[in-house]
Amino acid sequence: MDLRQLEYFVRVAELGSFTRASIALNIAQPALSRQVRQLEVELRQNLLTRNGRGATLTEAGKLLLEHGRGILHQVEVAREELGAARGALAGRVSIGLPPSLSRLITVPLTHAFRAQLPQAQLTLTEGFSLLMNEGLRMGNLDMAVLYNPDRSPDVEIETLHEEELVLISPALPAPQPSRASGRSASRVDRAVPVALADVADLPLILPSRPNAFRLLIEREMTTVNRMPRITLEVDGLNAILNLVKEGLGHAVLPRYTLSNFSDPASFAVRTIGSPPIQSELTLVWSARRPLTETHRKALELVQQVVAEALRPYGTATPT
Repeated sequence: MDLRQLEYFVRVAELGSFTRASIALNIAQPALSRQVRQLEVELRQNLLTRNGRGATLTEAGKLLLEHGRGILHQVEVAREELGAARGALAGRVSIGLPPSLSRLITVPLTHAFRAQLPQAQLTLTEGFSLLMNEGLRMGNLDMAVLYNPDRSPDVEIETLHEEELVLISPALPAPQPSRASGRSASRVDRAVPVALADVADLPLILPSRPNAFRLLIEREMTTVNRMPRITLEVDGLNAILNLVKEGLGHAVLPRYTLSNFSDPASFAVRTIGSPPIQSELTLVWSARRPLTETHRKALELVQQVVAEALRPYGTATPT
C-alpha cells in the first residue's frame, strides 16, 4: 500500500470532494483521482462513491479511513522522533480554541510557539466544544481547550483554569445625585451578587445546545428548581455581546470574554451567587494516539500561556 495514495484517500474522505482535496494537496484533480483509483484496484474494494456533489465513503472506505489515519499518524510520529534525535522538534501541531478565549491567547501562544518550537508548524482552529470534540475524534486536532468536558477513557484531561460565570448586562445609566444626601444613587449595586434564581427570571441570550456554557447553566439552574428564560439563541460570542449591548437581553459567561469586545464599559458585570456557576477550562488530547516530543512541548506551552493570560480572572491551575 502506497503511503501517498493512502494520504490522498484520507484527504478526499475528510473533505468529501476530489475538487477540495486537490486544492488542499496542491495536485491536479485527474492525477488525484487516478491515485485513489489505483488504491481501490489494489485493495479490490470501492472506497468512495462518486456523485455530482462530491464523494462519500463506502463501508470499506469507512474502515480504511479509520486505519489510514492511524497509519499516517504513526508515520508522522516516526518522522518527528527521528527529527528529535538530531536535536530538532518539528512536525505539525493542531490546537482547537474556544471563541471566548481565542482573542486573549492566540497572539501570545503563537509567539511562544515560534520562540520555542521554531521548526514546527502550528495550526489554530476556533470553534465550540462540539466541533472541537469531533476534531479530536477524527484526528484533525492534536489537542483542544474545552469547557467542562465529559470524562472518557478516550481522552486525557488537564484542568487549566476554574472560574465562576458572571451576569453580563447592558451598561447602567450614569447614577444621579440623590436630592436628600447629595450622593450618587444607582438602581443596582453591582458589588452585590445576584441570586441564580433571579438570573433565571431575566431574558437571557445563550448559545444553542449542546454548547458547554448552555448545558452548565441549565444544569446549575435545576439545583434551584428553575430553567433559564431564553429570549435569543445565538452561536457567536461577539454577536451575543453586541445584542446585550443593545439592551436585548443578558449573557452568562466568564468575565474574561469581555476582552473580545472593544468597549467593555458598555456592559455591567455582576457575580452570581446562591449558588455560583463554576466553570472549568481544560486542555484535552486523545488517549488513543501517542504524543510526540513536539506535542508534549506544545501542551506545556498552552498551559503556560493560558495560566498567564487568565491570571487576573480567577484561579489558574499551576503547571
